[in-house]
Amino acid sequence: MKNILFNHKKNVIFAVIVLLAFLFITSCFCIVESGEVGIRIRFGRVVNHTTAEGINLKVPVIEKIEKMNVRVQKTEVNTDSSSKDLQDVNMSLVVNYRIDKKQAVSLYETVGKGYEQVVLEPAIEEGIKAVTSQYTAEELITLRSEVSEKCKKELDKKVSKYGILINDFNITNFRFSEEFSKAIEEKQVAEQKVLTAKQELEKEKVEAEKKIVKAEAEKQANELKEHSLTDNIIREKFIEKWNGELPKVTGVDSIMSMDSLLK
Repeated sequence: MKNILFNHKKNVIFAVIVLLAFLFITSCFCIVESGEVGIRIRFGRVVNHTTAEGINLKVPVIEKIEKMNVRVQKTEVNTDSSSKDLQDVNMSLVVNYRIDKKQAVSLYETVGKGYEQVVLEPAIEEGIKAVTSQYTAEELITLRSEVSEKCKKELDKKVSKYGILINDFNITNFRFSEEFSKAIEEKQVAEQKVLTAKQELEKEKVEAEKKIVKAEAEKQANELKEHSLTDNIIREKFIEKWNGELPKVTGVDSIMSMDSLLK
């Protein structure tokens, strides 16, 4: 019985040793994936170089490797601001950004891994307020691409010094007060009515011009027809009253006889 217990204890101790050895060995390695930068930290101090992608050796307990994502990332922000004409504007934004590999160590040292909340989002808030104050509420809608480009440049100036690079800045939605939205809608309806009226007027002008051209053509046709009918009627009357004999007297009398036939 004692031998069994002794062997059992040996097995448990051996298993613990194997487990500790396994944990120790695995703690000597760190895998840095593609699209990441590994920052080596020794005794709490950043070693001034980044580790390569793949398997990296480190000293257990003494060293650790923090990973920074350098792929393109996305952040979504809802923010309130005011337009040039003092209209309240709520905006939904999508910003695509990435971390510059060369500045990843500096970003970690100065800001840490919470750079999105500490640096990026406040910069977006400040940048959007600075830009929207330059446009009226209506211009924010009609010049959306221009506003987005200005916001991108403004944001890039604020965060590039930290090693954060802005790829795209997209305004996905504007929301205004109910009164302003109603006023915009009414204006669009009025403009549409004016446009429709102009189109109807142009249509009427074209139709009127068509009628004038048609009337002129009909008038000319009637004049030609009338002239043609007059000649034919004269001939017909002459033929009806002519007895088949030619005038025997020439001169004025013959002309008078011709007129008498036509009467």
